[in-house]
Amino acid sequence: MTDNRLWIYDTTLRDGAQAEGLSFSLEDKLRVARALDRLGVPFIEGGWPGANPKDVQFFWHLQEQPLERAEVVAFCSTRRAGKRAADDPLLKAILAARTRWVTIFGKSWDLHVTEGLKTTLDENLAAIRDTLEFLRSQGRRVVYDAEHWFDGYKRNREYAIATLQTAANAGAEWLTLCDTNGGTLPHEIGAIVRETRAALGKDAPPLGIHTHNDSDTAVANAIAAVLEGATMVQGTFNGYGERCGNANLCSLIANLQLKLGYECIDDLVGLTETSRFVSEVANLAPNDRAPFVGRSAFAHKGGIHVSAVRRNPLTYEHIEPERVGNIRRIVISDQSGTSNILEKAGNFGIKLEKGDPAAREILERLKVLEHQGYEFEAAEASFEILMRDVLEQRQHFFNIVGFWVNCNSERDLAASQSLATVKVRVGETEILEAAEGNGPVSALDAALRKALQGSYPQIANFQLVDYKVRILDSTTGTSAKTRVLVEMSDGHQRWTTVGVSANIIDASYRAVVEGLEYGLMASKPASLLSVGNG
Repeated sequence: MTDNRLWIYDTTLRDGAQAEGLSFSLEDKLRVARALDRLGVPFIEGGWPGANPKDVQFFWHLQEQPLERAEVVAFCSTRRAGKRAADDPLLKAILAARTRWVTIFGKSWDLHVTEGLKTTLDENLAAIRDTLEFLRSQGRRVVYDAEHWFDGYKRNREYAIATLQTAANAGAEWLTLCDTNGGTLPHEIGAIVRETRAALGKDAPPLGIHTHNDSDTAVANAIAAVLEGATMVQGTFNGYGERCGNANLCSLIANLQLKLGYECIDDLVGLTETSRFVSEVANLAPNDRAPFVGRSAFAHKGGIHVSAVRRNPLTYEHIEPERVGNIRRIVISDQSGTSNILEKAGNFGIKLEKGDPAAREILERLKVLEHQGYEFEAAEASFEILMRDVLEQRQHFFNIVGFWVNCNSERDLAASQSLATVKVRVGETEILEAAEGNGPVSALDAALRKALQGSYPQIANFQLVDYKVRILDSTTGTSAKTRVLVEMSDGHQRWTTVGVSANIIDASYRAVVEGLEYGLMASKPASLLSVGNG
Protein backbone atom coordinates (compact mmCIF):
# COMPACT_ATOMS: atom_id res chain seq x y z
CA MET A 1 0.00 0.00 0.00
CA THR A 2 1.42 3.38 -1.07
CA ASP A 3 0.93 6.64 0.78
CA ASN A 4 -1.53 7.93 -1.81
CA ARG A 5 -3.55 4.72 -2.25
CA LEU A 6 -7.22 4.71 -1.24
CA TRP A 7 -9.40 1.63 -1.15
CA ILE A 8 -12.81 2.20 -2.73
CA TYR A 9 -15.52 0.05 -1.19
CA ASP A 10 -18.75 -0.05 -3.17
CA THR A 11 -22.01 -0.86 -1.41
CA THR A 12 -24.44 -0.13 -4.26
CA LEU A 13 -25.73 -3.71 -4.22
CA ARG A 14 -26.51 -3.66 -0.49
CA ASP A 15 -26.83 -0.17 0.99
CA GLY A 16 -27.70 1.40 -2.37
CA ALA A 17 -30.43 -1.16 -2.96
CA GLN A 18 -32.27 0.23 0.07
CA ALA A 19 -33.17 3.34 -1.94
CA GLU A 20 -36.87 3.92 -2.37
CA GLY A 21 -38.00 2.82 -5.83
CA LEU A 22 -34.91 0.69 -6.53
CA SER A 23 -35.02 -3.08 -6.82
CA PHE A 24 -32.20 -5.19 -8.26
CA SER A 25 -32.90 -8.65 -9.60
CA LEU A 26 -30.25 -11.35 -9.22
CA GLU A 27 -29.16 -10.80 -12.82
CA ASP A 28 -29.04 -7.04 -12.22
CA LYS A 29 -26.72 -7.51 -9.25
CA LEU A 30 -24.38 -9.73 -11.21
CA ARG A 31 -24.23 -7.27 -14.13
CA VAL A 32 -23.48 -4.34 -11.82
CA ALA A 33 -20.81 -6.30 -9.93
CA ARG A 34 -19.01 -7.18 -13.15
CA ALA A 35 -19.18 -3.56 -14.38
CA LEU A 36 -17.63 -2.34 -11.12
CA ASP A 37 -14.98 -5.06 -11.36
CA ARG A 38 -14.06 -3.90 -14.88
CA LEU A 39 -13.76 -0.32 -13.62
CA GLY A 40 -11.24 -1.40 -11.00
CA VAL A 41 -13.26 -1.03 -7.78
CA PRO A 42 -11.31 -3.17 -5.26
CA PHE A 43 -14.13 -4.03 -2.81
CA ILE A 44 -17.73 -4.77 -3.85
CA GLU A 45 -20.22 -5.49 -1.10
CA GLY A 46 -22.68 -7.99 -2.52
CA GLY A 47 -25.34 -8.10 0.18
CA TRP A 48 -26.37 -9.86 3.38
CA PRO A 49 -26.42 -13.60 2.62
CA GLY A 50 -28.67 -14.49 5.53
CA ALA A 51 -31.24 -11.79 4.81
CA ASN A 52 -32.87 -13.08 1.60
CA PRO A 53 -32.54 -15.86 -1.00
CA LYS A 54 -31.46 -13.45 -3.76
CA ASP A 55 -28.28 -12.51 -1.89
CA VAL A 56 -27.53 -16.16 -1.16
CA GLN A 57 -27.79 -16.94 -4.89
CA PHE A 58 -25.64 -13.93 -5.77
CA PHE A 59 -22.73 -15.29 -3.76
CA TRP A 60 -23.28 -18.80 -5.15
CA HIS A 61 -23.01 -17.46 -8.70
CA LEU A 62 -19.78 -15.63 -7.94
CA GLN A 63 -18.32 -18.78 -6.40
CA GLU A 64 -18.82 -20.49 -9.78
CA GLN A 65 -17.79 -17.48 -11.90
CA PRO A 66 -15.58 -15.22 -9.75
CA LEU A 67 -14.90 -11.58 -10.45
CA GLU A 68 -11.59 -10.91 -12.17
CA ARG A 69 -10.02 -8.42 -9.74
CA ALA A 70 -12.40 -7.16 -7.06
CA GLU A 71 -12.95 -8.72 -3.67
CA VAL A 72 -16.65 -9.48 -3.21
CA VAL A 73 -17.67 -8.87 0.40
CA ALA A 74 -20.47 -10.39 2.47
CA PHE A 75 -22.21 -8.17 5.03
CA CYS A 76 -23.73 -9.02 8.41
CA SER A 77 -24.30 -7.77 11.95
CA THR A 78 -22.58 -8.89 15.12
CA ARG A 79 -24.11 -11.96 16.72
CA ARG A 80 -27.33 -11.59 18.63
CA ALA A 81 -27.25 -10.72 22.29
CA GLY A 82 -26.99 -13.76 24.55
CA LYS A 83 -25.95 -16.17 21.76
CA ARG A 84 -22.60 -17.66 20.83
CA ALA A 85 -21.26 -16.49 17.47
CA ALA A 86 -20.61 -20.10 16.44
CA ASP A 87 -24.31 -20.87 16.90
CA ASP A 88 -25.76 -17.81 15.16
CA PRO A 89 -27.46 -18.86 11.87
CA LEU A 90 -26.73 -15.45 10.31
CA LEU A 91 -23.01 -16.00 10.72
CA LYS A 92 -23.30 -19.52 9.32
CA ALA A 93 -24.85 -18.00 6.18
CA ILE A 94 -21.90 -15.58 5.99
CA LEU A 95 -19.45 -18.49 6.04
CA ALA A 96 -21.47 -20.29 3.36
CA ALA A 97 -20.99 -17.29 1.04
CA ARG A 98 -17.27 -18.27 1.03
CA THR A 99 -15.90 -14.76 0.59
CA ARG A 100 -12.41 -13.91 1.80
CA TRP A 101 -13.63 -10.61 3.21
CA VAL A 102 -16.59 -10.01 5.51
CA THR A 103 -17.96 -6.72 6.77
CA ILE A 104 -19.51 -6.81 10.23
CA PHE A 105 -21.39 -3.84 11.65
CA GLY A 106 -21.77 -3.23 15.34
CA LYS A 107 -23.24 -0.61 17.64
CA SER A 108 -21.13 2.40 18.64
CA TRP A 109 -23.85 4.54 20.16
CA ASP A 110 -24.88 3.60 23.69
CA LEU A 111 -28.45 4.78 22.88
CA HIS A 112 -28.74 2.06 20.23
CA VAL A 113 -27.35 -0.57 22.56
CA THR A 114 -29.79 0.11 25.38
CA GLU A 115 -32.83 1.24 23.37
CA GLY A 116 -32.39 -0.66 20.10
CA LEU A 117 -30.79 -3.95 21.15
CA LYS A 118 -32.25 -3.83 24.66
CA THR A 119 -29.02 -5.13 26.12
CA THR A 120 -26.10 -3.91 28.21
CA LEU A 121 -23.04 -2.02 27.08
CA ASP A 122 -20.79 -4.88 28.20
CA GLU A 123 -22.83 -7.43 26.24
CA ASN A 124 -22.49 -5.30 23.10
CA LEU A 125 -18.71 -5.34 23.51
CA ALA A 126 -18.83 -9.11 24.01
CA ALA A 127 -20.86 -9.50 20.82
CA ILE A 128 -18.29 -7.51 18.82
CA ARG A 129 -15.40 -9.54 20.28
CA ASP A 130 -17.06 -12.95 19.90
CA THR A 131 -18.24 -12.30 16.32
CA LEU A 132 -14.92 -11.09 14.98
CA GLU A 133 -12.87 -13.75 16.77
CA PHE A 134 -15.15 -16.47 15.41
CA LEU A 135 -14.90 -15.18 11.81
CA ARG A 136 -11.14 -14.82 12.10
CA SER A 137 -10.91 -18.39 13.39
CA GLN A 138 -12.71 -19.46 10.21
CA GLY A 139 -10.11 -17.75 8.03
CA ARG A 140 -12.11 -14.64 7.17
CA ARG A 141 -10.66 -11.14 6.91
CA VAL A 142 -12.90 -8.56 8.54
CA VAL A 143 -13.90 -4.95 7.95
CA TYR A 144 -15.63 -3.61 11.04
CA ASP A 145 -18.31 -0.97 10.36
CA ALA A 146 -18.89 1.18 13.43
CA GLU A 147 -22.55 2.04 12.95
CA HIS A 148 -23.71 5.51 14.12
CA TRP A 149 -20.09 6.22 15.03
CA PHE A 150 -20.22 10.00 14.99
CA ASP A 151 -23.46 10.26 16.98
CA GLY A 152 -22.12 7.72 19.46
CA TYR A 153 -18.79 9.52 19.77
CA LYS A 154 -20.49 12.84 20.50
CA ARG A 155 -22.74 11.30 23.17
CA ASN A 156 -20.34 8.89 24.91
CA ARG A 157 -16.78 9.18 23.59
CA GLU A 158 -15.22 6.66 25.95
CA TYR A 159 -17.68 3.90 25.11
CA ALA A 160 -17.51 4.54 21.37
CA ILE A 161 -13.71 4.27 21.46
CA ALA A 162 -14.02 1.06 23.51
CA THR A 163 -16.09 -0.55 20.72
CA LEU A 164 -13.37 0.19 18.17
CA GLN A 165 -10.61 -1.06 20.45
CA THR A 166 -12.58 -4.26 21.01
CA ALA A 167 -12.96 -4.78 17.25
CA ALA A 168 -9.26 -4.08 16.66
CA ASN A 169 -8.16 -6.50 19.38
CA ALA A 170 -10.49 -9.17 17.93
CA GLY A 171 -8.81 -9.02 14.51
CA ALA A 172 -10.56 -6.33 12.42
CA GLU A 173 -8.29 -5.17 9.58
CA TRP A 174 -10.23 -1.98 8.93
CA LEU A 175 -12.33 0.17 11.26
CA THR A 176 -14.96 2.07 9.26
CA LEU A 177 -16.53 5.10 10.88
CA CYS A 178 -20.16 5.43 9.79
CA ASP A 179 -22.24 8.60 9.75
CA THR A 180 -25.36 6.46 9.58
CA ASN A 181 -27.90 9.24 10.17
CA GLY A 182 -26.12 11.60 7.78
CA GLY A 183 -26.39 14.52 10.16
CA THR A 184 -22.71 15.30 10.79
CA LEU A 185 -21.02 18.19 9.00
CA PRO A 186 -17.54 18.17 7.41
CA HIS A 187 -15.76 20.16 10.13
CA GLU A 188 -17.08 17.70 12.75
CA ILE A 189 -16.07 14.69 10.65
CA GLY A 190 -12.52 15.95 10.29
CA ALA A 191 -12.10 16.70 13.99
CA ILE A 192 -13.60 13.39 15.17
CA VAL A 193 -11.54 11.29 12.74
CA ARG A 194 -8.40 13.09 13.91
CA GLU A 195 -9.26 12.55 17.58
CA THR A 196 -10.18 8.90 16.95
CA ARG A 197 -6.85 8.15 15.30
CA ALA A 198 -5.04 9.72 18.23
CA ALA A 199 -7.10 7.76 20.77
CA LEU A 200 -6.51 4.41 19.04
CA GLY A 201 -2.77 4.91 18.61
CA LYS A 202 -0.39 4.30 15.74
CA ASP A 203 -0.66 0.50 15.88
CA ALA A 204 -4.44 0.47 15.31
CA PRO A 205 -5.93 -0.84 12.05
CA PRO A 206 -6.48 1.77 9.30
CA LEU A 207 -9.73 3.75 9.29
CA GLY A 208 -12.50 3.81 6.72
CA ILE A 209 -15.36 6.27 6.20
CA HIS A 210 -19.02 5.60 5.36
CA THR A 211 -21.26 8.66 5.01
CA HIS A 212 -24.93 9.26 4.26
CA ASN A 213 -26.32 12.30 2.50
CA ASP A 214 -29.13 13.49 4.77
CA SER A 215 -27.44 16.89 5.19
CA ASP A 216 -26.28 16.94 1.53
CA THR A 217 -22.66 16.74 2.69
CA ALA A 218 -21.84 13.04 2.26
CA VAL A 219 -19.15 13.59 -0.37
CA ALA A 220 -17.60 16.50 1.56
CA ASN A 221 -17.71 14.44 4.76
CA ALA A 222 -15.89 11.54 3.15
CA ILE A 223 -13.21 13.85 1.75
CA ALA A 224 -12.78 15.44 5.19
CA ALA A 225 -12.18 11.97 6.66
CA VAL A 226 -9.64 11.10 3.96
CA LEU A 227 -7.73 14.30 4.64
CA GLU A 228 -7.48 13.17 8.27
CA GLY A 229 -6.11 9.77 7.35
CA ALA A 230 -9.02 7.45 6.39
CA THR A 231 -7.84 5.04 3.71
CA MET A 232 -11.04 3.13 2.88
CA VAL A 233 -13.91 5.09 1.28
CA GLN A 234 -17.33 3.48 1.22
CA GLY A 235 -20.19 4.72 -0.96
CA THR A 236 -22.54 3.88 -3.79
CA PHE A 237 -22.63 4.64 -7.49
CA ASN A 238 -24.88 7.60 -8.28
CA GLY A 239 -25.37 8.11 -4.54
CA TYR A 240 -28.17 5.54 -4.27
CA GLY A 241 -29.23 4.64 -0.75
CA GLU A 242 -31.86 4.84 1.92
CA ARG A 243 -33.53 8.18 2.62
CA CYS A 244 -31.34 10.82 0.90
CA GLY A 245 -28.76 8.31 -0.26
CA ASN A 246 -25.10 7.51 0.39
CA ALA A 247 -21.91 9.27 -0.59
CA ASN A 248 -21.76 9.30 -4.39
CA LEU A 249 -18.69 7.34 -5.47
CA CYS A 250 -18.75 8.98 -8.92
CA SER A 251 -18.06 12.37 -7.34
CA LEU A 252 -15.78 10.97 -4.64
CA ILE A 253 -13.53 9.01 -6.97
CA ALA A 254 -13.19 11.92 -9.40
CA ASN A 255 -12.43 14.46 -6.68
CA LEU A 256 -10.03 12.21 -4.79
CA GLN A 257 -8.13 11.06 -7.86
CA LEU A 258 -8.13 14.20 -10.02
CA LYS A 259 -8.09 16.95 -7.40
CA LEU A 260 -6.22 15.39 -4.50
CA GLY A 261 -3.90 12.97 -6.28
CA TYR A 262 -4.99 9.73 -4.61
CA GLU A 263 -4.98 6.39 -6.44
CA CYS A 264 -8.56 5.07 -6.43
CA ILE A 265 -9.38 3.11 -9.59
CA ASP A 266 -7.50 2.17 -12.73
CA ASP A 267 -10.13 3.11 -15.33
CA LEU A 268 -11.16 6.68 -14.51
CA VAL A 269 -12.25 7.20 -18.13
CA GLY A 270 -14.89 4.51 -17.59
CA LEU A 271 -16.54 6.41 -14.73
CA THR A 272 -19.32 8.07 -16.78
CA GLU A 273 -20.15 4.90 -18.72
CA THR A 274 -20.36 2.86 -15.51
CA SER A 275 -22.53 5.47 -13.81
CA ARG A 276 -25.02 5.41 -16.67
CA PHE A 277 -24.92 1.63 -16.90
CA VAL A 278 -25.81 1.32 -13.20
CA SER A 279 -28.69 3.79 -13.75
CA GLU A 280 -29.95 1.73 -16.66
CA VAL A 281 -29.80 -1.55 -14.72
CA ALA A 282 -31.52 0.12 -11.75
CA ASN A 283 -34.22 1.38 -14.16
CA LEU A 284 -33.77 4.91 -12.81
CA ALA A 285 -33.28 7.97 -14.98
CA PRO A 286 -29.68 9.22 -14.83
CA ASN A 287 -29.20 12.49 -12.98
CA ASP A 288 -28.34 14.85 -15.84
CA ARG A 289 -26.95 17.41 -13.40
CA ALA A 290 -24.70 15.01 -11.52
CA PRO A 291 -21.15 16.37 -11.20
CA PHE A 292 -18.52 14.79 -13.47
CA VAL A 293 -20.77 12.11 -15.02
CA GLY A 294 -24.06 13.93 -15.70
CA ARG A 295 -25.18 14.82 -19.20
CA SER A 296 -25.20 18.49 -18.20
CA ALA A 297 -21.93 18.44 -16.25
CA PHE A 298 -20.05 19.98 -19.18
CA ALA A 299 -22.99 21.55 -21.05
CA HIS A 300 -22.76 25.20 -22.06
CA LYS A 301 -25.83 27.24 -22.98
CA GLY A 302 -25.18 31.00 -22.72
CA GLY A 303 -23.65 32.53 -25.84
CA ILE A 304 -20.86 34.30 -23.91
CA HIS A 305 -19.95 31.05 -22.16
CA VAL A 306 -19.86 29.11 -25.41
CA SER A 307 -17.70 31.73 -27.09
CA ALA A 308 -15.21 31.57 -24.23
CA VAL A 309 -15.19 27.76 -24.10
CA ARG A 310 -14.48 27.58 -27.81
CA ARG A 311 -11.35 29.66 -27.22
CA ASN A 312 -10.26 27.87 -24.04
CA PRO A 313 -12.40 25.27 -22.21
CA LEU A 314 -10.70 26.14 -18.90
CA THR A 315 -12.75 29.35 -18.82
CA TYR A 316 -15.87 27.44 -17.75
CA GLU A 317 -14.74 23.85 -17.04
CA HIS A 318 -12.88 22.74 -13.91
CA ILE A 319 -11.54 19.57 -15.58
CA GLU A 320 -11.41 18.12 -19.08
CA PRO A 321 -14.61 16.05 -19.48
CA GLU A 322 -12.74 13.28 -21.31
CA ARG A 323 -10.78 12.46 -18.15
CA VAL A 324 -13.93 10.91 -16.63
CA GLY A 325 -15.34 9.64 -19.93
CA ASN A 326 -17.81 12.50 -20.40
CA ILE A 327 -18.12 14.97 -23.29
CA ARG A 328 -18.56 18.69 -23.72
CA ARG A 329 -22.02 19.67 -24.97
CA ILE A 330 -23.16 22.95 -26.49
CA VAL A 331 -26.83 23.48 -25.65
CA ILE A 332 -29.11 25.25 -28.10
CA SER A 333 -31.85 27.58 -26.85
CA ASP A 334 -33.18 31.12 -27.19
CA GLN A 335 -30.20 32.21 -25.06
CA SER A 336 -27.77 30.98 -27.70
CA GLY A 337 -25.41 33.09 -29.76
CA THR A 338 -23.73 32.36 -33.07
CA SER A 339 -20.93 30.61 -31.14
CA ASN A 340 -23.47 27.96 -30.09
CA ILE A 341 -24.56 27.54 -33.71
CA LEU A 342 -21.01 27.14 -35.01
CA GLU A 343 -20.07 24.65 -32.28
CA LYS A 344 -23.24 22.62 -32.84
CA ALA A 345 -22.69 22.59 -36.58
CA GLY A 346 -19.26 21.07 -36.00
CA ASN A 347 -20.80 18.39 -33.77
CA PHE A 348 -23.25 17.52 -36.57
CA GLY A 349 -20.49 17.37 -39.20
CA ILE A 350 -21.80 20.50 -40.91
CA LYS A 351 -19.28 22.99 -42.30
CA LEU A 352 -20.23 26.46 -41.15
CA GLU A 353 -17.67 29.26 -40.89
CA LYS A 354 -17.61 32.25 -38.57
CA GLY A 355 -19.35 35.19 -40.24
CA ASP A 356 -21.47 32.97 -42.49
CA PRO A 357 -24.91 34.66 -42.84
CA ALA A 358 -26.53 31.23 -42.54
CA ALA A 359 -25.43 31.04 -38.88
CA ARG A 360 -27.36 34.23 -38.11
CA GLU A 361 -30.38 32.92 -40.05
CA ILE A 362 -30.34 29.66 -38.11
CA LEU A 363 -30.12 31.60 -34.84
CA GLU A 364 -33.05 33.84 -35.76
CA ARG A 365 -35.23 30.90 -36.78
CA LEU A 366 -34.28 29.10 -33.54
CA LYS A 367 -35.37 32.07 -31.43
CA VAL A 368 -38.67 32.47 -33.29
CA LEU A 369 -39.51 28.79 -32.86
CA GLU A 370 -38.52 28.75 -29.18
CA HIS A 371 -40.78 31.77 -28.66
CA GLN A 372 -43.59 29.67 -30.14
CA GLY A 373 -42.90 26.92 -27.60
CA TYR A 374 -40.30 24.70 -29.25
CA GLU A 375 -37.44 23.44 -27.09
CA PHE A 376 -34.36 22.39 -29.02
CA GLU A 377 -32.22 21.98 -25.91
CA ALA A 378 -33.93 18.63 -25.35
CA ALA A 379 -34.47 17.82 -29.05
CA GLU A 380 -31.14 18.01 -30.82
CA ALA A 381 -32.33 15.85 -33.72
CA SER A 382 -34.96 18.46 -34.57
CA PHE A 383 -32.31 21.16 -34.38
CA GLU A 384 -30.05 19.33 -36.82
CA ILE A 385 -32.99 19.05 -39.21
CA LEU A 386 -33.62 22.80 -38.79
CA MET A 387 -29.97 23.60 -39.56
CA ARG A 388 -29.92 21.42 -42.65
CA ASP A 389 -33.20 22.99 -43.80
CA VAL A 390 -31.73 26.51 -43.64
CA LEU A 391 -28.56 25.32 -45.41
CA GLU A 392 -30.67 23.50 -48.06
CA GLN A 393 -29.11 20.19 -47.01
CA ARG A 394 -32.31 18.63 -45.72
CA GLN A 395 -33.35 15.41 -47.37
CA HIS A 396 -37.07 14.99 -47.90
CA PHE A 397 -37.44 11.24 -47.80
CA PHE A 398 -41.22 11.55 -47.89
CA ASN A 399 -43.97 14.15 -47.74
CA ILE A 400 -47.18 13.85 -45.77
CA VAL A 401 -50.18 14.55 -47.99
CA GLY A 402 -52.59 14.23 -45.09
CA PHE A 403 -53.59 12.16 -42.08
CA TRP A 404 -56.79 11.34 -40.22
CA VAL A 405 -57.19 9.94 -36.71
CA ASN A 406 -60.36 8.46 -35.26
CA CYS A 407 -60.76 7.40 -31.63
CA ASN A 408 -63.35 4.81 -30.63
CA SER A 409 -64.29 5.57 -27.02
CA GLU A 410 -66.12 2.53 -25.73
CA ARG A 411 -67.68 2.05 -22.32
CA ASP A 412 -64.81 -0.26 -21.47
CA LEU A 413 -61.97 2.26 -21.77
CA ALA A 414 -59.37 -0.51 -21.60
CA ALA A 415 -60.70 -1.84 -24.92
CA SER A 416 -60.74 1.55 -26.69
CA GLN A 417 -58.86 1.72 -29.99
CA SER A 418 -57.66 4.47 -32.28
CA LEU A 419 -57.49 4.27 -36.08
CA ALA A 420 -55.08 6.42 -38.08
CA THR A 421 -55.04 6.80 -41.86
CA VAL A 422 -52.09 8.49 -43.60
CA LYS A 423 -51.34 9.42 -47.18
CA VAL A 424 -47.64 9.92 -47.95
CA ARG A 425 -45.74 10.67 -51.10
CA VAL A 426 -42.38 8.97 -51.73
CA GLY A 427 -40.90 10.33 -54.93
CA GLU A 428 -43.80 10.32 -57.39
CA THR A 429 -45.71 7.57 -55.61
CA GLU A 430 -48.59 8.21 -53.22
CA ILE A 431 -49.25 5.58 -50.56
CA LEU A 432 -52.40 5.33 -48.44
CA GLU A 433 -52.28 3.17 -45.32
CA ALA A 434 -54.21 2.72 -42.08
CA ALA A 435 -53.34 1.16 -38.73
CA GLU A 436 -54.80 0.74 -35.26
CA GLY A 437 -53.20 1.54 -31.95
CA ASN A 438 -54.08 1.80 -28.28
CA GLY A 439 -54.04 5.60 -28.64
CA PRO A 440 -53.97 8.17 -31.44
CA VAL A 441 -50.19 8.62 -31.39
CA SER A 442 -49.61 4.88 -31.39
CA ALA A 443 -51.97 4.47 -34.34
CA LEU A 444 -50.39 7.35 -36.26
CA ASP A 445 -46.89 5.98 -35.69
CA ALA A 446 -47.97 2.51 -36.85
CA ALA A 447 -49.68 3.86 -39.99
CA LEU A 448 -46.63 5.93 -40.95
CA ARG A 449 -44.31 2.96 -40.55
CA LYS A 450 -46.65 0.77 -42.57
CA ALA A 451 -46.70 3.30 -45.40
CA LEU A 452 -42.94 3.84 -45.47
CA GLN A 453 -41.39 0.43 -44.79
CA GLY A 454 -41.67 -0.64 -48.41
CA SER A 455 -39.41 2.22 -49.46
CA TYR A 456 -37.31 2.38 -46.29
CA PRO A 457 -37.10 -1.06 -44.63
CA GLN A 458 -34.71 0.26 -41.93
CA ILE A 459 -37.72 1.96 -40.32
CA ALA A 460 -38.57 -1.47 -38.86
CA ASN A 461 -35.59 -0.97 -36.51
CA PHE A 462 -36.80 2.40 -35.20
CA GLN A 463 -38.51 2.15 -31.84
CA LEU A 464 -40.44 4.91 -30.07
CA VAL A 465 -38.93 4.66 -26.58
CA ASP A 466 -40.26 7.78 -24.85
CA TYR A 467 -43.13 10.22 -25.32
CA LYS A 468 -43.50 13.36 -23.21
CA VAL A 469 -46.22 15.99 -23.28
CA ARG A 470 -46.11 19.42 -21.66
CA ILE A 471 -48.87 22.04 -21.58
CA LEU A 472 -47.24 25.40 -22.26
CA ASP A 473 -49.98 27.87 -21.30
CA SER A 474 -52.22 26.09 -18.84
CA THR A 475 -54.39 29.17 -18.18
CA THR A 476 -56.10 28.65 -21.55
CA GLY A 477 -57.47 25.27 -20.47
CA THR A 478 -58.11 22.70 -23.19
CA SER A 479 -57.09 25.23 -25.87
CA ALA A 480 -53.56 25.37 -24.47
CA LYS A 481 -50.55 24.97 -26.73
CA THR A 482 -48.83 21.60 -26.30
CA ARG A 483 -45.19 20.60 -26.65
CA VAL A 484 -44.46 16.95 -27.46
CA LEU A 485 -41.01 15.35 -27.18
CA VAL A 486 -40.53 11.99 -28.88
CA GLU A 487 -37.45 9.83 -28.31
CA MET A 488 -36.61 7.08 -30.80
CA SER A 489 -33.88 4.46 -30.99
CA ASP A 490 -32.50 2.12 -33.63
CA GLY A 491 -30.86 -0.08 -30.99
CA HIS A 492 -27.53 1.74 -31.29
CA GLN A 493 -28.31 5.41 -30.77
CA ARG A 494 -31.17 7.54 -29.48
CA TRP A 495 -32.52 10.81 -30.82
CA THR A 496 -35.22 13.23 -29.71
CA THR A 497 -37.51 15.42 -31.79
CA VAL A 498 -40.08 18.05 -30.84
CA GLY A 499 -43.46 19.22 -32.08
CA VAL A 500 -45.61 22.13 -30.91
CA SER A 501 -49.27 22.85 -31.64
CA ALA A 502 -52.55 23.74 -29.96
CA ASN A 503 -53.67 20.30 -31.19
CA ILE A 504 -51.91 17.52 -29.28
CA ILE A 505 -52.34 15.12 -32.21
CA ASP A 506 -50.75 17.62 -34.59
CA ALA A 507 -47.86 18.27 -32.18
CA SER A 508 -47.30 14.52 -31.87
CA TYR A 509 -47.45 14.08 -35.64
CA ARG A 510 -44.77 16.73 -36.15
CA ALA A 511 -42.45 15.10 -33.60
CA VAL A 512 -43.00 11.55 -34.90
CA VAL A 513 -42.46 12.56 -38.53
CA GLU A 514 -39.20 14.34 -37.71
CA GLY A 515 -38.15 11.36 -35.62
CA LEU A 516 -38.57 9.00 -38.57
CA GLU A 517 -36.90 11.51 -40.91
CA TYR A 518 -33.89 11.91 -38.63
CA GLY A 519 -33.53 8.14 -38.29
CA LEU A 520 -33.48 7.79 -42.06
CA MET A 521 -31.00 10.64 -42.36
CA ALA A 522 -28.69 9.08 -39.77
CA SER A 523 -28.78 5.75 -41.59
CA LYS A 524 -27.83 7.27 -44.98
CA PRO A 525 -24.20 7.58 -46.14
CA ALA A 526 -22.67 10.90 -45.09
CA SER A 527 -21.97 11.80 -48.74
CA LEU A 528 -25.71 12.05 -49.40
CA LEU A 529 -26.51 14.40 -46.54
CA SER A 530 -25.56 17.53 -48.49
CA VAL A 531 -27.93 16.74 -51.38
CA GLY A 532 -31.36 18.30 -51.16
CA ASN A 533 -34.14 16.44 -52.97
CA GLY A 534 -37.14 18.52 -51.94
